[in-house]
Amino acid sequence: MSISRRRFLKISALSAVATTISGVGGFAYMHEVEPDWVEVVRLTLTLPRLDAAFDGYRLVQFSDIHMGTGMTPDRLERIVQMVNAEAPDAVAITGDFVTVGDVDLLAKPLVDPLSQLVAVDAKVTVLGNHDYWTDADRVRQIARESGLTELGNRVLTLRRGEAQLHLAGVDDYWEGHARLDDVLAQLPDEGAAVLLAHEPDYADVSAPSGRFDLQISGHSHGGQVRLPLLNRPLVLPRYGRNYPAGQYQVGSMIQYTNRGVGTIAPVVRFNCRPEITVFTLRTPQ
Repeated sequence: MSISRRRFLKISALSAVATTISGVGGFAYMHEVEPDWVEVVRLTLTLPRLDAAFDGYRLVQFSDIHMGTGMTPDRLERIVQMVNAEAPDAVAITGDFVTVGDVDLLAKPLVDPLSQLVAVDAKVTVLGNHDYWTDADRVRQIARESGLTELGNRVLTLRRGEAQLHLAGVDDYWEGHARLDDVLAQLPDEGAAVLLAHEPDYADVSAPSGRFDLQISGHSHGGQVRLPLLNRPLVLPRYGRNYPAGQYQVGSMIQYTNRGVGTIAPVVRFNCRPEITVFTLRTPQ
């Protein structure tokens, strides 16, 4: 199988990093230890339009499972247990359930753990570019079988009495399926809105609308390998370069990029642990 020049250079660069630190068992750490060393990142965010009825709302996000390249059912089950331990009001998975291969073979390893997720209100998701590069329809079926609600260009409104909190999603931007106008047409005028978008750089499209308080994304994996001292990613994917990891302010909207829980080949992480993000949403005082 042939690979592109960019892919070859990426693999070569990662190999060079692994070689550099191999004297202290670095490659074993990159391949076996850090990919399984999940960090729970807890953030408190004030959303200007959040009604007091939703003050303290707990939204838990993870992303980029990539079953089939490093991820195993046991590892995913442990991740699900960690998510449940945070007692989420809602859970969001921001795409890339799979990487490559026969999705039918990956269905049970995904459905069995994901169907154990527990949330008070909702378990929502959007698809990512790798889901489209394999079999988007089958991934959608897997999401349904797992008890997830897909928000591809859709809005789910949560209510506490008269108060509203909107969870919205756009379908994959890289593959040209995002329809922001459709989402905006479905959004009521009142209430805070959180947007799920697989690619973080979609914030440059969504923020100018002025309607979203928060966009949560994945896609970049934080780079998987962050260079020591420089503390920057070695390689980043298309549409994951402007906002590669962590929290940003894009206009009036907060953008957050989760580092993902899985990997693509080469199956390594260094200085870039997998991540579960716990957002506690607060009303302005």
